[in-house]
Amino acid sequence: MMRIALVGYGAWGQHHARALDEAPSAELAAIVAHGEASAAAAAAGRPHVPVHRDLAPVLSDPGIEAVVIAAPNALHAPLALAALKAGKHVLLEKPMALTLADCDALVAAAKAAGRVLTIGHEMRVSSQWGRVKGLIEEGAIGAPRHAGITLFRFPYRTGSGRWRYEAGSVGSWILEEPVHYFDLLLWYGEAWGPPVTLRALADGDPRMPNALAVTLRFAGGQFATLNTVVGGFEHHVALQVMGEAGAIRSLWSASMDRSFSPTASLHVFRGRALPGEMAEALPLAATGEVFELVTQAEQAVQGFRAGRALVPPEAARDAVRCCLLAERSAREGREIRWDEGPGTS
Repeated sequence: MMRIALVGYGAWGQHHARALDEAPSAELAAIVAHGEASAAAAAAGRPHVPVHRDLAPVLSDPGIEAVVIAAPNALHAPLALAALKAGKHVLLEKPMALTLADCDALVAAAKAAGRVLTIGHEMRVSSQWGRVKGLIEEGAIGAPRHAGITLFRFPYRTGSGRWRYEAGSVGSWILEEPVHYFDLLLWYGEAWGPPVTLRALADGDPRMPNALAVTLRFAGGQFATLNTVVGGFEHHVALQVMGEAGAIRSLWSASMDRSFSPTASLHVFRGRALPGEMAEALPLAATGEVFELVTQAEQAVQGFRAGRALVPPEAARDAVRCCLLAERSAREGREIRWDEGPGTS
């Protein structure tokens, strides 16, 4: 068993605590909760686990080998840097950081400490979204040419102290959730290489848009699209991948993102479909972020033991780059080259 500390005990931090409880190789050894309400909730919910108000006792405890960080976005980089410098492995919630400079600092700190830094893009390990990657890699649809994701959901919760509605804390709403889908699109199109250009349109403030549409173009003519609506209702995700010899479509729907009883489907058509032909429906195990957190926790521990990241920080940096470039593109009203950089916000 690996003894692990959890930093952050808000709504999502509590799901991480449950995941650590259920992961066979993990032991939740301490909780760091900065706020009075979250500290009280942690003490009441897990009376057998020590609760601290700051990180220092965790960093000085040689028995704690790893730290899971589920704090507000602006705290990700400083907390992870402190944990790495103290010799702890780190599972860091997305986004990796709010700036590319901070992403680079985290990569350097992990290398200097000889510790593993993995980023919480848990959708990669799901029976649904991870299976799509498997289908692509096994050649089920031939060489992929396009991938697209659509998110339609209810408005974001405020978070403790309204941090999700404060630009200095959240960074942007693009970094808050679309970062997951940029990660998936880049992962599915890994063989395409990095994007060449990115173009984004936003409804309202480019930093906190109610709707966002982004197109990524690649050197081989492939392209990927991401469309998000956070002024909708319920929580619905749709994915389509078109290849030279087939296609994939996958759907996930529930009343909210943290549902334990969603409706999900995954279909693949191997070859070129003719009118009236039906796709193959693939069976799915329990799917959704609440399930994927448990898988992620267990696989992250195995990765810590083996010295490898479940989601490499370099890949997570690219997802952050997509978010920052999308904000810049929407703000400046033009297509942005991948090598231009995010500019200033």
